Amino acid sequence: MATTSPATTQTATTRTIVAAPADPIRVVPLHVPEGLLTPTAEAQAGASPAHLTYRGGPLLASVEVFTIFWGTPWQTAPQSQVASSINDFFDFLLTSPLIDQLAEYNVPQYTIGHGRRTGTATITTPHPRHSVTDSRIRHFLQQEILTNNAIPQPGSNTLYFIYLPPGVAVVQGGGKSCMVFCGYHDAINSQVFYAVMPYANCPGCLGGLSTLDALTSTSSHELCEAITDAVPGSGWYDDANGEIGDICAWKTKQLGNFMVQLEWSNQADSCK
Repeated sequence: MATTSPATTQTATTRTIVAAPADPIRVVPLHVPEGLLTPTAEAQAGASPAHLTYRGGPLLASVEVFTIFWGTPWQTAPQSQVASSINDFFDFLLTSPLIDQLAEYNVPQYTIGHGRRTGTATITTPHPRHSVTDSRIRHFLQQEILTNNAIPQPGSNTLYFIYLPPGVAVVQGGGKSCMVFCGYHDAINSQVFYAVMPYANCPGCLGGLSTLDALTSTSSHELCEAITDAVPGSGWYDDANGEIGDICAWKTKQLGNFMVQLEWSNQADSCK
């Protein structure tokens, strides 16, 4: 779980101290079909308008994505084709208009530009079974960084995307994938940035999309959040509504050959 301390919010003319929440929102929530849940009048009246503010933390200005496919199923079809398509997705997305629109969140220390995918690895030992906790994922990633020459060392722009195979649930923050969330990102010691993507094979994490479209949509959600809020709650954040992707969860569009999620724009005051 990420913990944060009071950090600096910066505008063009002022600097004030804002306390970020102890447990920032940084997950892709389950998809809820439109019209299934109707907010009460009290909830609607108490809803806070969305607006991200900068808390002084790191951004991933030129993100370097490394994909890790964990588990033996990624070696054979159909998962091997899904893995290949996900790598193609990042090769396209990291120099796409979706990254360009994040430039509105530039700050003096960080200018957000295009990124790149630095590589990929399929790791089968140890093989995750049934469920895996976030703490085990952290340990796995740190061990691979230390012992596996195929895994790059972490840098200020490195973002590891860890994909789990079908049938393996992820437990994080007291919740479980396909029951509470569909993916998340976080940081180890505010230095190793990673995102975790359980396989999309339940209605709440498919949202009516194909498996690949659901994975690319949720991956774009976490990518944009990691770029703009690398240490959750310390970058661009909204105390009431969460990160850039949370505000627009499950609002999607086609970009090139891939499905992506819309992201919140302060300038447009809407998802785009």
